[in-house]
Amino acid sequence: MPRRRTLGRPSVLSSCQSSAAPQSSRRSPAARRALSLLVLFLIRANGGYNCSVMHPHEGQPRNWFVLVYKLPPEPSRYRASVWRKLRAAGAIYLQNGVAALPADPGSERVMRGVAQEVREYEGTAYLMRGPLVGDDEALVGALNAARDDEYSEILDRCRDFHVELARERKAGKFTFAELEENEEDLAKLEAWFGKVRARDRFGAPLVDEAEREVGACREDLEVFARSVFEAADHGSAGPGAP
Repeated sequence: MPRRRTLGRPSVLSSCQSSAAPQSSRRSPAARRALSLLVLFLIRANGGYNCSVMHPHEGQPRNWFVLVYKLPPEPSRYRASVWRKLRAAGAIYLQNGVAALPADPGSERVMRGVAQEVREYEGTAYLMRGPLVGDDEALVGALNAARDDEYSEILDRCRDFHVELARERKAGKFTFAELEENEEDLAKLEAWFGKVRARDRFGAPLVDEAEREVGACREDLEVFARSVFEAADHGSAGPGAP
């Protein structure tokens, strides 16, 4: 484990918080390039801090958190840990080492936590908050596309779930062992959908379809369960019957 350093609060640009920037002579060339990229390409800090993500107030820009970080090349588990946390929060990578999330209290906790973790791994991290320069609908669209990719995977798994139940019906496998196995599969599917839905801040186009199909899987399983109970009543439920 690398030596831990005493660290200050993450650097955040916003109208609600201002501080003197560190002297240029103390920044590495990589850090200066990262800050220049953010200033020119990503964020302009102005207006009040608006935590509304879905529907910002009329005339007020939507705010974002943007994290620019760099980690040592080894050990690779540090990069994997940071990537997993940002992915779980629904962040989108604008490029390698540059991740964005719409500004809300949950995003702030994640971004601050990841920035601190990067520094503890002896990396560098700069956390910015503010509106994008110009229209940010392209970034919203990118976030929605990322969520739709996940919803598409869930829809594929829903189709597989129905196929599996149909196969067991055709084979007459109305057993409690099969029912328990399918209940476990559905619980995983529902939990997966819940995680994706939680990080879907703008309501991606496929969210309603995915929700309907997960519900349809639950209904299909309940029908299968009734068949298992009927088989048990007739003494043919197979192993695992009470």
